[in-house]
Amino acid sequence: MAVETRAQAAGAAAERRDRAVRAAVEQGLIDEGSPLVCLLDVAGIRASAAALTSAFTEALAPGTPVLHAFAVKAAPLVPVLRLLADAGIGCEVASPGELALARAAGVAPHRTVLDSPAKTAAELRDALALGIAVNADNRQELERLDALVAAAPTSSPIGVRINPQTGAGAIDALSTATATSKFGIALRDPGAREWLVRAYLDRPWLTRLHTHSGSQGVPLPLIAEGVRELRALAEEINAAAGRRQVDTLDIGGGLPVNFASDEETPTYAQYAAALREAVPGLFDGSYGLVTEFGRSLLAKHGLVLSRVEYTKATGGRPIALTHAGVQLATRTVYAPAAWPLRILPYDAKGNPLTGPPVAQDVAGPACFAGDLLAAARELPLLSPGDLVAVPDTGAYFFTAHYGYNSLPRPAIHGFTVTPAGGVRFTLARPAQSLSDITAEAGAALRDALL
Repeated sequence: MAVETRAQAAGAAAERRDRAVRAAVEQGLIDEGSPLVCLLDVAGIRASAAALTSAFTEALAPGTPVLHAFAVKAAPLVPVLRLLADAGIGCEVASPGELALARAAGVAPHRTVLDSPAKTAAELRDALALGIAVNADNRQELERLDALVAAAPTSSPIGVRINPQTGAGAIDALSTATATSKFGIALRDPGAREWLVRAYLDRPWLTRLHTHSGSQGVPLPLIAEGVRELRALAEEINAAAGRRQVDTLDIGGGLPVNFASDEETPTYAQYAAALREAVPGLFDGSYGLVTEFGRSLLAKHGLVLSRVEYTKATGGRPIALTHAGVQLATRTVYAPAAWPLRILPYDAKGNPLTGPPVAQDVAGPACFAGDLLAAARELPLLSPGDLVAVPDTGAYFFTAHYGYNSLPRPAIHGFTVTPAGGVRFTLARPAQSLSDITAEAGAALRDALL
């Protein structure tokens, strides 16, 4: 995608966002009684799915099998999974709960991949019975699979996750190809490579290899290096086997997201180009491919919208107290340097707020001092009743609620802009009621500990 085209796409997304904010006010999605709402741009999600599929279709040899599986943890919402499935995207799941969400969305087993470093025997047995692809994380899990595969035939493709040990990106906690990462078989540990080759030769039913070097903060060259190591190992296994035993490479996801502006960069086309340069044989049709993108498909298309409840000044610093904080932007609140978010100010009618910039804190509702979406952020001075919008929050933010202070989960609405310029909202997840909160907290068992 050309730079000009990316800029045009960013401009169109910003225009849809402004229309959605104004419509949310006009249609009563946000008001004094409902001071917090979250929005998903349906057209934006579809555009990201199309960009992913087209980038790989253009790069791959014709007829190469490819499955793009969405990392459910990034946005565990059934309507989102259903929307992505309609756009040709399957699911990557890492727990029984995520698998249940994928199945509720109607995602077929053969379009589902199970990854987790701590799968129980029951989880593995269920996945194999359904024909879901499984990536084993460690030697003990592989031994467990030996018994399960011997006990019952399965159509599940099975592989092993490797850790290429190629290094960390900018965020240590999200870097999964370090020397001591908890994930996968460490490829550069003494004897590990030889053991892996032997493990495949002893198990003809192992037909896949998997790697994932991390996500936000991992640069494209580092991701590509991990994929190069993966393909080289597959070639070594197949040469030792004297046949094409490994037929599919699961290259994970990890495309970083730009949180500084509306532009989507890097693009999937740039990612595919980086892979073609580093691992040209990946695209020659020798191997089927699986990808597992999450954040890059959803992040740019989510918006938190909150009313400003109060404003004050402390020590000369203006503070806007809002209803959006740690319960939605958990990573930003606890690690603001790694997860900065933009703040877009609107007036009470949903129009962009103008005025001279003033350094002010944008605070959330939780009862601890660090519950800040932004500190000393230069914005037009906010007043009670104004709105703050937090973009780029469609993945890992409001979709995965953190129950601090028993703050309720907000409603999530998808939105589409009609050809006439109107905005249509569709409920994707209802707001959590107080009775929901008390039930979840054991209200039916009130006297259990007496």
